[in-house]
Amino acid sequence: MGSGVLMLRLAGPMQSWGDASRFNRRETRTEPTKSAIIGLLASAEGRTREDPIEDLLQLSFGVRVEQQGLVMRDYQTEKSIERKRNSTSFAKVLPVTNRYYLSDAMFLVVIGAPRATLETLDDALRHPRWPLYLGRRSCPPAYPFNLGIHEEYEGIEDALEHHPWQAASWYRRSHPGERLEIVRDAVGEESGEVQNDLPVSFSQRHREYSGRAVHRYYIANPSDKRHDEATDAATDAAADHDPMFFA
Repeated sequence: MGSGVLMLRLAGPMQSWGDASRFNRRETRTEPTKSAIIGLLASAEGRTREDPIEDLLQLSFGVRVEQQGLVMRDYQTEKSIERKRNSTSFAKVLPVTNRYYLSDAMFLVVIGAPRATLETLDDALRHPRWPLYLGRRSCPPAYPFNLGIHEEYEGIEDALEHHPWQAASWYRRSHPGERLEIVRDAVGEESGEVQNDLPVSFSQRHREYSGRAVHRYYIANPSDKRHDEATDAATDAAADHDPMFFA
């Protein structure tokens, strides 16, 4: 038996997971990025943007899409000031920005690390130093958020392929037996794509990311009646955890 894995259930009215947003267009991927989850963990531990994150880069990481969300565009304007042409006075301008979100999405995030690291992260998530959010500050997580450490799995691949389906009951009724997409760190010679979502530094002065090899595939839905009952029981057990509680 290995050291287990740490599991998060990411759900909420809105989420946004950008990896290539620039200026007035802020897009979202269809699943959480590794950089966003590392940032979430660092925030829970109380790290600043200037603190080192090398230890968090060693975490094994995988996501399973429990509930496909709808991509939505939010119409926003940003108030700024520009100098009037041939004048010393200024004019207020309201440039339009396009910000994209996922609505009603849900993800199972699985994190692998030595047992001591998992316990440290689990404690930080239960008593976060700073607020936790799903990609943007306007997107708080819903109950239950931290599913805790699971020792019954050998690693993230085992957990992603066998853990009970976490989708909401209304979604399970309308999508019975839906195949689930897994997006995880590629291992060895596995085929895949490269995503620019491995943070080198979160510093405001020099934010930097590097590429990460990602393996994508689909699995048959692991849920059946027994799994549904187990999922409901696990949800009830985790309902006393408030992701916005700070202590």
